[in-house]
Amino acid sequence: MTKDTKAFTSASGATVTSAKPLPVSRATKRAEKAEKADKKLRRRQRYVEKDGHCNVQHGNVRETYRYLTDIFTTLVDLRWRVSLLVFILAYAITWLFFGVIWWFIAYCRGDLDHLEDQTWTPCVNNLNGFVSAFLFSIETETTIGYGHRVITDKCPEGIILLLLQAILGSMVNAFMVGCMFVKISQPNKRAETLVFSSHAVISLRDDRLCLMFRVGDLRNSHIVEASIRAKLIKSKQTQEGEFIPLNQTDINVGFETGDDRLFLVSPLIISHEINEHSPFWDVSKRQLEKDEFEIVVILEGMVEATGMTCQARSSYLVDEVLWGHRFMSVLSLEDGFYEVDYNTFHQTFEVPTPTCSAREMAEAAARMDAHLYWSIPSQLDEKVEEATEKEDKEQNGSLNSPESEPVPAE
Repeated sequence: MTKDTKAFTSASGATVTSAKPLPVSRATKRAEKAEKADKKLRRRQRYVEKDGHCNVQHGNVRETYRYLTDIFTTLVDLRWRVSLLVFILAYAITWLFFGVIWWFIAYCRGDLDHLEDQTWTPCVNNLNGFVSAFLFSIETETTIGYGHRVITDKCPEGIILLLLQAILGSMVNAFMVGCMFVKISQPNKRAETLVFSSHAVISLRDDRLCLMFRVGDLRNSHIVEASIRAKLIKSKQTQEGEFIPLNQTDINVGFETGDDRLFLVSPLIISHEINEHSPFWDVSKRQLEKDEFEIVVILEGMVEATGMTCQARSSYLVDEVLWGHRFMSVLSLEDGFYEVDYNTFHQTFEVPTPTCSAREMAEAAARMDAHLYWSIPSQLDEKVEEATEKEDKEQNGSLNSPESEPVPAE
């Protein structure tokens, strides 16, 4: 990229000093390369990646205790390797903790000193050290019950500890298994089978300039109550001088008409009509190439298999919006069914499209309508003119008739 820019700089300097100008085609190619290189250099940082990941990191968070108040969500949001580590440590620490207590009870009662005494009744039979106490703790909490180490009725402190470990063990088991179940059943992976077109397009649809993109579902199980939203992420400066770096503006994709509710059985083309309420009302093709913004699209719905809410996200930068293009068709009628060809899902083709903005198109159409209104007489005017001409003819005819002429006297 830097080499191309340097090469273009040296080449442009050579054209100034040399007597022979470069051919127009070569100069145009070099200018286009330099423009592309400059565009890559000033390429906007994505707010939302193509896979839906948000490029936002929270720093200087001082109230970290808030994460502990909702420890369940905190554990679910952890990475898998951290979650597995917490899962293993939670069980291992509880087993080790109660194993130490069982060993301490046996040590205080003197059970370890009467291992060979058949007349001695220990708190736990066959508990001869810390390892056996640790194993008894595992058997108690997991309710395995091998039958070799058994608590006796001559140890009230052991009975209390048994009840306490059974209760706390059930709580730890429910909490950790619940966290792992929620983490496994999260619908994040379901969102990966919801696909968005790699580019958005701007072209005419029903004589109106529209911004369009395509969505599809790769699975046979459907997304229930699917809905689509779109946001324009663009820097803005208010009238008071306040600068908003990532201002969010709604892009209407059918909220008023209900077209944002999708029946996502086959790929659909989502259309945004560029009218006077659209943020692209004044955007032309030339201005689009110079502008900097990001379009974030959000698809939401419930997974049919689990009933959990799923959200898929994607985004389009300026260079991913194609002016004067249309999507290829992906549906074909086969013998008794419709077939979707995902090979052409992202493909587009060029169509004749005005390069002016939607505002300029509307103003030109208004001027054309006004011109036609004033240049072509209406039917009412024609009728009035016909009636006037008829009256004039009748009056002229009555004045020139011989009956109306005076008779000469004899």
